[in-house]
This record gives sequence, structure tokens and C-alpha cells, in this order.
Amino acid sequence: MTGGAANDLPPIRHNDYSPLCPPALGEWAPSLSVSVVIPAHGGQHRLDLTLAALAAQTYPDHLMEVIVVDDGSDPPLRLPEIVPEETRIVTADPGGWGIAHAVNTGASLAGGDVLQRLDADMLICREHIEALARWHHLAGHLVTIGAKKFVEEPALEPGEVYEAVRAGSLESVVDLSAALASSTEQTIARTDGLRASRNPYHVCTGPTVSMRRETFHAVGGIDPDVLRGEDTEFAYRLAQHGVVFIPDMEAGAVHLGLPAQRRDRERVVRAVAPYLAHRVPLRRDLRKDRGRRWLVPYVEVVLHVGGAALERVREAVNAALEGSVTDVVVTLVAPWSSLPPGRRPVLRDPAFELRLMREHFAHDERVRLADEVSPSPAPIPFRYTGPVSVPLEHRSLEKMISALQGDRAGLLIVDLPGHGPATLERTEALGRARLLGADGADDVVASIERTHGVRHGDPQEFWPSRPVTRTGPAEKVSEKAPAKAPRPDDPAQKEGGRPEGGVRETGVREAKKPDPDRRAPGNRGSAGPAPRKPPSLLSRLRDAIRAD
Repeated sequence: MTGGAANDLPPIRHNDYSPLCPPALGEWAPSLSVSVVIPAHGGQHRLDLTLAALAAQTYPDHLMEVIVVDDGSDPPLRLPEIVPEETRIVTADPGGWGIAHAVNTGASLAGGDVLQRLDADMLICREHIEALARWHHLAGHLVTIGAKKFVEEPALEPGEVYEAVRAGSLESVVDLSAALASSTEQTIARTDGLRASRNPYHVCTGPTVSMRRETFHAVGGIDPDVLRGEDTEFAYRLAQHGVVFIPDMEAGAVHLGLPAQRRDRERVVRAVAPYLAHRVPLRRDLRKDRGRRWLVPYVEVVLHVGGAALERVREAVNAALEGSVTDVVVTLVAPWSSLPPGRRPVLRDPAFELRLMREHFAHDERVRLADEVSPSPAPIPFRYTGPVSVPLEHRSLEKMISALQGDRAGLLIVDLPGHGPATLERTEALGRARLLGADGADDVVASIERTHGVRHGDPQEFWPSRPVTRTGPAEKVSEKAPAKAPRPDDPAQKEGGRPEGGVRETGVREAKKPDPDRRAPGNRGSAGPAPRKPPSLLSRLRDAIRAD
């Protein structure tokens, strides 16, 4: 059996991998090579036991290598007597430390088609590598997760472990009746093996996980700056890349020692929180401090601004940054790199408007200038693209994201008559389309429709202050009179209505008109048009003073 092309696969909706049929263990012929990467710091005896279990695997020896990465152990780690045939110890690259840094070192040296991450204190069953690797022979965009239980470390020797694993009876040397099931296995069971999970990356923890080597490198490896929760952060980026997560309970394993959460759960949670808050925007519970700036924004807002006036672009940018969704970055797309340097007539510069725009936004960290739209906004989970002429309203992004989250769609399209479409993409859906070979806008939309679904929305749902319009053969005709221009100090308008400053939602600034209700000083006695509402007490007092 060999890996099939992604295009030949039946569509996998969200994370429901049911269409995939892996071969039965022991009844197929593997062809992909596997590199097992084990980060280790001290713990020589546990490492010896882990390597002994690896030496008894059913996966062919000639297709498996093991790379142990010594992350600064003192004394240095050594290879024991019982190891797989192709096993070596390397030292972690200089200039860094920690699990992530060690795994990245091993991955950079790995030659296998598949990368298998394994902890240095794991005893795996004899089919473990085979069970996870069989999925990768079906498709290249899968991430497989092994099962694990936690036990207090028993007194064991490598020879005992090797014989027990080779005989398929790991339970003969480890008391599994007293084992503690991992919380991830409970989540897997509750979500039908992650098929129904909305965020399957949550259970993709590091002790045993595998993927194609190119997938690991495509997302940049594990972030060495994340010292706690690095597995979850890495899995989040894999999710945005578009992978499918598959847990295989036949890939059994025992983790020697109880999890850290059992010893001091509160401290573990506190240690992880700031790392995930900055890097996993979907953890909204960790971003409750309004006004903060986060390393990875929640939404990228893309505006094509070539040929637009600075004033109009400012309105659109301000609307995006001042909405109810605050962790936003705005990308302004225009031919910035084509602006010639050197001496020029500043006031008569043909690129006068574009240069003004660049200077106005170049120093704002929330605004990016780009010549073209990137293929993916990852790791940002959502990307909005809309016309500059229709600024976002205060809650537009919030409502659009809610619509996508509600039915788990991958793309929302809102047609704005006379202005073109506004879209909100789910990054993981876009990533899946790219992994499946979609090329071109139409192919991407068709692929997203198959894997996540495409939703078409009504403008009034997301721009409630816009007039309802219909398009005719000649021009747009309004079916509702425009709303009265808001007062600059109207708090309701600042929160959710028309953008501040008297700007229509089309992006055209309203000209100030004389107020027919206000009497000119020289015409106090004339009867002007009837007022829209009774004069306020302050107005009546002012008129009385003038009359005196």
C-alpha cells in the first residue's frame, strides 16, 4: 500500500475522517519510513525502557530510525544495550534549550517520510508505530495521536520490557488496572473519536503524535519560546494549516509517572495561560483584558486600497480597529514596493495619495502594508476581505465570526450591492483547500464547500445601519430613507451604529447641511419649518434671554 493523492480521497468534512479506511494491523505492507524523535533531559533509566519498547515494534526495522536528542543532560545520555537497529543520540543545537528546541533539532536531522514524536518516559505497545503510520499511507495531511495511560513507575529492567512488548503483553509488567486515563482520552471518547470535535487540536499533546515530515516543517516546527503548553500551541498551528487529527486507540502506551496536573494543577494552568493567550486566539477565555495587544491577532482585515483616497481608507481602517472585536490587524494591499525612491516633486507626485497613505499608516503596529494578499493568514484564525467603500460597523466582525462559528462554515460571503462582496474566511478551511491542491479562487471556494461549507449572508445581518437596497438595470435604488446623521456625542452611535463623524456606510462623508429648525439671529420672529422635536429647556432659556 502506498500513499494516495489527496485529490483522490473522499471529502473529509471538518474532522470527520470516517471516509478513510486504514488497513488492519499486521495485514499490510508499509512503504513510508518513520523517524522517531525523542527529546530527553536526564532520566537515563526511563529512556532505556522507552528504547527497549521501541526495539520490539512490528514496524519494519529498515523503515524506522530513532533519534534521541540530549537536551543538556549531566551526565550526558548514552545508548543502552537494547535499542532499535538505527538509533543514535545527538545533542541539541547550541543556543537553546527545552523540549521544543530538542524536537526541532531532531526533526532537522530526520530523514523519514513520517515524524513520530515520543517522550523519553513512554512504554509503547508493539503495534504503536504501525498503528499511527498506517494512516499516513492514506493521505499526507493527517496528524495521528496515540493513546496513553499514566502509571506510577514500577521497578523494571529493559529486558523485561522488551520481552513483554514483543509478546504483545505490556500489561504483564505494568499494572494497567491502577492506570490513570488521560483527560484527552475522555475528550476523544466524548467526541466520537474527535470526529465531532470543533477544536480537535486540544487533545494533540506531545507524548506520542506523528505526521508527515513536510507538515512539521510547513508550520515552522515547535515554538521554542513556548516553555509550557508548547504541544497545544503547535497543534493549533497544525489546525490552521488544515490537517485532520486522528486518534488511534490501538496505538496504546503507558506514561511512567503521573501527570504534572495531578501534582499542582493550579500552578500548571497558570504557567501555560500567558503562552496560549498570546498565540492561540481561539482561546477567548484567555483574552478578557480589553485594550491589550496580542502576538497573534484574532482577525486579519484585508483592504485593497490602490486608487482610494486617504480619507476613505482612514475611515475603513478606523472602523476595523475600533469595532467590538479588538484584537485585529489590518492589511492594506497596494503596489507599495513600486513607489520609486529618490527626489520627486512632492506636491505633484503621481503617487501622491499612495505616499500619503504609506506615511499615515507605516508606524502603526496594527496596520500592515503589503503588495499582495498572502495565501493564508495563519496562524490568525479568520480573515475578512471587503470593500473600502463600506466600512465595517461596530459589531460587523463579531456577527460574521458568530455566523461562521454557529454552523462551522469555512467561508461567509456577503454581497454588498454596488460595492462587491465582503468575505470572512476560516483559516483552517483555507488551509485544507490548499493541502488538497486547490488552485485559484474558484477551486478554493469549491474545496471549502466540500470540507467545511460556504454560507451566504444578508448585508442587513452584519451592517444593520445600511439602507436596504436593490439593484436595477440602471442603478441602485434605496428602499428605505437614510437614517438621520448621528450627533457626534451620541453614545449609541459610538457603540454599534453608523461610524462616528457622520460617515455613511458607503464610505462617502456627508456634507454638513444647514439646520432648518434653527433660527438665524436676524429672523427670531419668523416662523421657520416645524421642529422635529420640542425645543429643550436649554433652548427655551436661551431664546428667553435673547428676547430680553
